[in-house]
Amino acid sequence: MRYRRIGSSDLEVSEISLGSWLTYGGGVGSEQAEACVAKAFEVGINFVDTANVYGRGGAEEFLGQVLADRPRDSYVLATKLFFPMNGERGLSREQVFKQLDASLTRLRTDHVDLYQCHRYDFDTPLEETMDALTEVVRQGKVRYLGFSEWPPERIQAAIDLPNVERFVSSQPQYSMLWREPEREVIPLCAANGISQIVWSPLAQGALTGKYTPGKAPPAGSRAASQDMGWAMDRFRDEEVLEAVQRVRPITDGLGITMARLALAWVLREPNVASAIVGASRPEQVEENAGASGVELDDETLRAIDEALVPALA
Repeated sequence: MRYRRIGSSDLEVSEISLGSWLTYGGGVGSEQAEACVAKAFEVGINFVDTANVYGRGGAEEFLGQVLADRPRDSYVLATKLFFPMNGERGLSREQVFKQLDASLTRLRTDHVDLYQCHRYDFDTPLEETMDALTEVVRQGKVRYLGFSEWPPERIQAAIDLPNVERFVSSQPQYSMLWREPEREVIPLCAANGISQIVWSPLAQGALTGKYTPGKAPPAGSRAASQDMGWAMDRFRDEEVLEAVQRVRPITDGLGITMARLALAWVLREPNVASAIVGASRPEQVEENAGASGVELDDETLRAIDEALVPALA
């Protein structure tokens, strides 16, 4: 496993990180989820990402239990706030303090390494949000700050605010099939000491190649699940699945799996610090971790683009 620094922070994180959306504390049984976390540490993953809203607090509670016996300095822990929890939402001063304390209780820790704004709150002044986030950093409850899916102009506004703690991470959706961050977010962040921690690098599993055009999703897959299948809707289009199948000869020539190619593709971008993967089985964790260190040459990158052009149009 290789490691990269998150932005201007001193956090060194594994290139592959373990996420918990739609899985731990909800969609995956506890015994299986514990095996996934154990495998993550075994293969060198030291970065765990969650959010208060995942499983309505269930993901944080699960991680609090499973990480309790591990030295706190042996992993980097990230969580988020914004989406509704018990009827309350947003990034107001009150919510920052309230939701952070609730997350710390569920996670059984006195601090998180990275606290992220899950979306931008257009109902709260940016100054109020940044002042509150600055305060929790200076209290020692949070080491560094991040955001997810903020508009570029709001990122710039936060950068321009004086006397506040700086963001070190951005968490966008980014994959071979979704390249929107390349237009503005990545260049802006790269120029300001902010790294990307990308979610859905496998396009909710579509880039693993296991979904075949014209066929029902395999039993046991995310797309076949009533609880998780909705998250794959945009990537189940026939044209998209056909384009993904055109990538398969590339992976065959390289001797790697489709998943490792997709993860290596996002990691080719220097501004990406880590790619978040969700896993319901330990073998998936091990497979995804194997993408760390895979280098893709220019010829391979061109071949990927040619295969996927129709799906990107």
